[in-house]
Amino acid sequence: MTVEADRPDPTESMLAFFGSEALRLRTKAGWSQEKTAKEALSTQAMISYVEHAKRVPSKELAAGLDAAFHTDGHFGRLHPLVMRYAYPKWFVRYVELEQEASAVRGFHGQIMPGLLQTDDYARAMFEAVRAANPNDLVAARMSRQRLLERDTRRWFVLDEQALLRTIGGRDVMRRQLERLLTAGQEPRTVIQVIPRTVHTHAALTGSFTLLSFDEGSDILHSEGFPQGRTTADTSEVAEAAHAYDLLRAVALSPKDSADLISTHSKEL
Repeated sequence: MTVEADRPDPTESMLAFFGSEALRLRTKAGWSQEKTAKEALSTQAMISYVEHAKRVPSKELAAGLDAAFHTDGHFGRLHPLVMRYAYPKWFVRYVELEQEASAVRGFHGQIMPGLLQTDDYARAMFEAVRAANPNDLVAARMSRQRLLERDTRRWFVLDEQALLRTIGGRDVMRRQLERLLTAGQEPRTVIQVIPRTVHTHAALTGSFTLLSFDEGSDILHSEGFPQGRTTADTSEVAEAAHAYDLLRAVALSPKDSADLISTHSKEL
């Protein structure tokens, strides 16, 4: 059982306020986290995460809490505000699409995929840019990883440079590489690495992700500064899909990629 302590100040953020409301009503009802999880069709771990502002609640959880506590849409009305402040405004729609996707294909040239980052790695990333709300940003990034619990196909191609950049220090990076190795053993996840010996490839200009759905067209999200860009333009999506095929062609096999990741992990 997760220890119920050290909850954040509810005035710090909308995420913390949402969690404090969940705790307030749970305490009023005299329920345990396990009882709340059962009534809200969730898990004890997720209830604890939300109360501690360590995960962004899903729309389904918000509805589940309203049903459990008979709060007439209270959590449902809070949810859009939590989403607005947990993610950059331009990124919210992409996050919603990502959670609906049946397949995710991503290329990452400099850093680890957000879907596979550890808490410490993500925190080091946000601290590097001196983000004003690192706790919320880390919670939001970890919340996106709910996708890994679904029957979604994931394919990640990484440039070896992403393995060499020791973000957060040696210990943080070693655990991050171990996270990659663990993820690569999951049946629905494929990880390939483009080695340093490949000097040019089809995505030297930047990282991008393709989302596919059971119904509807594919979506392309390309990284950029200060913000990314999401489009359903068929010509751009087709160009990105072609580039992704070229990237996979020059990348190591999943087994050889795992061996390379393991080598870098041992060096740390």
